[in-house]
Amino acid sequence: MYLKKRELWGRAAAGGGGGGGSGQEMTGVPPEKAMATAVGELVSTLDRRRMHREVTLALRSGIRDATADFSFLRLRGLRNLLKSLRSIANSDDAIRLFRYSQSLPELQLVPVLFNNSLRQVKDDPIVNLDHIFGVEPMKISSPATDSEVALALRVLEGSCLLHRGSAVLSHQHKAVKVLINILSRRGALEQGVCLDALISLMLESSANQLAFEACRGIEKVADLMKNEQVEESIRLKCGEFLLLLIGHVNGRRDHTPSANINEDIRRFLGEKCASLIWAASQFGSTLDPEQRQTALHIHARRVLEALVLY
Repeated sequence: MYLKKRELWGRAAAGGGGGGGSGQEMTGVPPEKAMATAVGELVSTLDRRRMHREVTLALRSGIRDATADFSFLRLRGLRNLLKSLRSIANSDDAIRLFRYSQSLPELQLVPVLFNNSLRQVKDDPIVNLDHIFGVEPMKISSPATDSEVALALRVLEGSCLLHRGSAVLSHQHKAVKVLINILSRRGALEQGVCLDALISLMLESSANQLAFEACRGIEKVADLMKNEQVEESIRLKCGEFLLLLIGHVNGRRDHTPSANINEDIRRFLGEKCASLIWAASQFGSTLDPEQRQTALHIHARRVLEALVLY
């Protein structure tokens, strides 16, 4: 930093010192303007370095807590990571720094999420005599709570929206399969967030779209919509999910792996619902975000009402 500072100020001094104004004649730049330019460059450099330190420190601190053995520590780490992602989203420079950070293994968020809060617990840990009589204690982590899973899904959603490479990396951790299991087995708190995360995973990832099809994702979402025991807010959220997914697929000129999604919806929800979803997905692109969200909610309710009649 000091070398850079000396270099900048040295150039400014050379432009304004000695020679009876020869510096100005050679460069054609007044000394005051050269000095202001040098100061501006220095300030910009310092700002970039400060932002780099802040983004890196926030990620390292959040990852440290998010990989802890205790759920309350993981919750704290996930909250801090989500807060950092929301702050990063407000600055183009910060977004570029975040995208670069996700190329560094020690700062990647996706592996942290799927190896901890979103890790699928198959069975109880097997205890053998080595654990009983050995000197090394068996490592036991507290299970993820509903709030922890929901926060982890929000962090995953934010990572994928800010950095498309995170969706590609998520595929290596079988993200779609994990999220479909959460959608089928968890409660309303996680289900709503899970649908948002699924959309962010599939936006630009053909591999995740194929995985969604292989996991019979449309059938799982349709089952939730048709189940009157499920909270109405989640059933509406399922309708919004299908509208967003159909709108994205229909907006692509190329043939995507999910291009046959219309047929799946027709098969599981009926012709009327499929027609409503397809028609609604053709409108709304010119609306502002708030109006678009309102229209999305209205169309989802119409689809749900048509499903009840069907």
